[in-house]
Amino acid sequence: MVTLPDLKTALSTLLRIDEIPDYAGAVNGLQFQNRSGGVVRFLAAVDASLPVIRRAAALPGPSLLLVHHGLFWSGAQTVTGAVFEKYAAALDGDLAIYSSHLPLDVHPELGNNALLAAALELGCTVPFFDRKGLKLGLRATVDLSREELADRLRAAVGGPVHVCPGGPDRVREVGVITGGAGSEIAAVAAAGVDTFITGEGPHWSYPAAEEAGVNLLYGGHYATETFGVKALAARLAEEHGLPWEFIDHPTGL
Repeated sequence: MVTLPDLKTALSTLLRIDEIPDYAGAVNGLQFQNRSGGVVRFLAAVDASLPVIRRAAALPGPSLLLVHHGLFWSGAQTVTGAVFEKYAAALDGDLAIYSSHLPLDVHPELGNNALLAAALELGCTVPFFDRKGLKLGLRATVDLSREELADRLRAAVGGPVHVCPGGPDRVREVGVITGGAGSEIAAVAAAGVDTFITGEGPHWSYPAAEEAGVNLLYGGHYATETFGVKALAARLAEEHGLPWEFIDHPTGL
């Protein structure tokens, strides 16, 4: 058994939790401790939703559930209804919950951006797209057809990809920001990227990409953010000689 305080310290250092700014509702770090204070199993999921927590709590524990979108994503809520059920299930299952949003997105080895870029075989990448001193994405210089890149993205996320063919048929400068970054299309275009890969965006991001002359490939918010939590759980499991499991609960978005 690994102690929860030791894991909290190690994860905070690995992910630079205290250094990386984020949306207030992310509340990065240990969000829910368990009763035993120890861990014999690592679990990974994209969202700390009620179905995920129930499945995690039903497994032999005590366990640590690593998520990308944590318990407080919608802000402060009364502990009633589904919120109460989440807490009750976690307590009954001796389940601790640790959340990492942007720190996991941008991690150079375990991050969603880095791992998706590697799966796309983009080669050498560099950080790009500054927001409050943080580079949110990665970019690469390539020589690929738009359709070949779309095929690679379909294989990487294991599902459909929606393509806005607003840019050139031949891709030269590609940017990657996982999750819901489609609304940043104008700023991405201004950065000199001709093809932008993200998870999802608002409806208007499609015509905005056409007007900016940029290809916009939507791989799915959920699908593009499964990489980091899996890699993090696998790393911890290997380091501590413990089992790990991914709890897949896709939203289709």
